[in-house]
Amino acid sequence: MKMSKISSILIANRGEIALRVVRACKELGIKSVAIYSDEDVRAVHVKRADEAFHIGPAAPAESYLNMNKIIETAKAAGVDAIHPGYGFLSENENFASLCEKSGIIFIGPTSKAMEITGDKMKCKEVMKRAKVPTVPGSDGIVEDVEKAADIAHRAGYPVLLKSAFGGGGRGIRLAKDEKQLRQEFEMASAESRAAFGKAALFVEKYLVKIRHIEFQLIRDSHGNGRHLFERECSIQRRHQKLIEISPSPVVDQKTRERVGEIAVRAAAAVDYLNAGTAEFLRDDEGNFYFIEINSRLQVEHPVTELVTGLDLVKLQIAIAQGEEIPFNQQDLRMNGCAMECRINAEDPFYDFAPSVGPVPSCNIPYGPGIRVDTYLYPGCTVSGYYDSLVAKLLAWGRNFDEARRRMKNALDEFQIEGINTTIPLYRTIMDEPNFVKGELSTDYLERYRVMDRMREDAKEEAKKKASAAVAAVLLQSELVKKAKAKGAGAAMQQKQPSRWKHVLR
Repeated sequence: MKMSKISSILIANRGEIALRVVRACKELGIKSVAIYSDEDVRAVHVKRADEAFHIGPAAPAESYLNMNKIIETAKAAGVDAIHPGYGFLSENENFASLCEKSGIIFIGPTSKAMEITGDKMKCKEVMKRAKVPTVPGSDGIVEDVEKAADIAHRAGYPVLLKSAFGGGGRGIRLAKDEKQLRQEFEMASAESRAAFGKAALFVEKYLVKIRHIEFQLIRDSHGNGRHLFERECSIQRRHQKLIEISPSPVVDQKTRERVGEIAVRAAAAVDYLNAGTAEFLRDDEGNFYFIEINSRLQVEHPVTELVTGLDLVKLQIAIAQGEEIPFNQQDLRMNGCAMECRINAEDPFYDFAPSVGPVPSCNIPYGPGIRVDTYLYPGCTVSGYYDSLVAKLLAWGRNFDEARRRMKNALDEFQIEGINTTIPLYRTIMDEPNFVKGELSTDYLERYRVMDRMREDAKEEAKKKASAAVAAVLLQSELVKKAKAKGAGAAMQQKQPSRWKHVLR
């Protein structure tokens, strides 16, 4: 497929991902065009882009989710392409279709591929035909609770009730028995209808002590597909990822090649284009089950960049303008280990309650193997209108232990005033014995009572700080006493006549 060279890109997003795309554009000599809401008028991505256009009020529906306004702005700016980042409109097939109809390159999959990947049941059907292993459960949308109960009985409890249009952990309910399934079915239906406009549910076997492992995909318009290895994403809360690691502690080279090939096959089955992620669940026996394709650039894409040496955003742009992937699968090698901690503006001591407001100052860590993607700066404000992610802290090392130790040091250095963040939780995790051993699962926080350990660590830290403060006061008091005593001694010496003076006379 022949496409024209991209010379300008509108970034239909905000925050650190918008800034990430701006930087890639600058390296490629491409004009970057930012958009911003009333809330983001002083945002870093606005200042760093070559041009910036006001898009509307703070509310996402009136700004970053306003498809028609964004298309109008793109046309007014005369851009060749739109990069959606992640979140907002990145997986919206209607927005991708609008771009296609407007003659604007959408840097991502086609609207047709999105239609399939965005419908979990349709995607599951396609994967079954392509002989991609999927989680046991319903073969289609379950319309009533009796049918759901029958499927759950055959699959075996516990089961998950999931919206066919969900994502990012939304639209998921756990049922441990039939009574709970009947209670949750109506609630899950209502939640799905409110969030996605459709009450389409399916039933899926809930696998116990599972690991969430995903494979980074890239596929071009010439039919070439590659996987860029795996990321372990098992440490989660409310089905949303907190820490990502590559390579996974439980994936050997043989498994990597086998599941990576399945991921590439899954992308080909939906005629996928550009960067995406094939998500799998791995059970305790080592079986991998495909769950979905995330048709966008992932939050955790820098983890893959650190272990492969590739720039995924620049690769996205190259593929969007019709270029072939410039490497074969056998050319790729994993180098060392990388991990990412999502620094969210949430209070882990109070059930991850949102924390917003001004940030008077912040200290960003740096050093060998450390990378920070963020929109924070001293004097900025974290808004309550948008996602809680304020920074992505990454550490690379020659192996897992070196990456972990570097991450631990970086977390100690990372200081953000004015808001609460998830940093205390990550400090605890870095030293938690099961994490150190690579014993991970999607219920890691609950299984190993990590939140309780975090609170204990906080109490010990508070005691140390209190002891240090008392010691500092005592030391200061002692120094003052010594200074006074020294001053008094000096005064006495000045009052006494010198015997030397009498001798000299």
